[in-house]
Amino acid sequence: MITVRHAADRGRADFGWLDSRHTFSFGHYYDPNHMGFSALRVINDDTVQPGAGFDTHGHRDMEIISYVLEGEIAHKDSEGNVKVLPAGEFQLMSAGSGIYHSEYNHSSDAQLHFLQIWIQPNVIGEPPGYQQKDFGQNSGLTSIATPHGDNGTLSIKQDATLHQLILEPQQHLEYPIAANRNVYVHQITGQLLVDQTFLQPGDGAKVQMQTSITLANNSDQIVKALVFDLP
Repeated sequence: MITVRHAADRGRADFGWLDSRHTFSFGHYYDPNHMGFSALRVINDDTVQPGAGFDTHGHRDMEIISYVLEGEIAHKDSEGNVKVLPAGEFQLMSAGSGIYHSEYNHSSDAQLHFLQIWIQPNVIGEPPGYQQKDFGQNSGLTSIATPHGDNGTLSIKQDATLHQLILEPQQHLEYPIAANRNVYVHQITGQLLVDQTFLQPGDGAKVQMQTSITLANNSDQIVKALVFDLP
């Protein structure tokens, strides 16, 4: 069963310096029908104006992934990490027992566009951690985060795997789904066909009670999406 969450139906928070679209309930946006999906709790599609950003604030017991689509994030946290996260790179901050951080648009003249993703961990009170990596732009599925950090992936504290999906024009692939697993697809660019369901940028698809899905690009443009394999 595939259930689509259309981009236009997402919550929105516009503070001038920040324009954020919420796939799931977040902040002042509350919808009891969209509280998350399995361990996936937040997908915020954030556009931040030049020089602006999130002042120092705290988190605990949450796996927080940032993926930059355009621009650069200036990151600083209480563990001593001072980093710049450019477009195309993934950051995984494990909040664990508690961490404080700030995120700013590193540019004084260009917008920052990034996805902020929260996944609930399956262990709590662990020491906080920070990981960052560029996984390239290879076509097909590229594993980004896995439970044990296998094969150079980021290590996430949950029985979940995050994949980057890039499909060239007219490319398709089959994605097998293990028993009792859930899949969520978040569309980034282009038009993706999930079985017989079309996704546009910003759309999401919950996949439940299926043994596989077909992911296809029938267009003449490159398609990019994120694929979450969840408990």
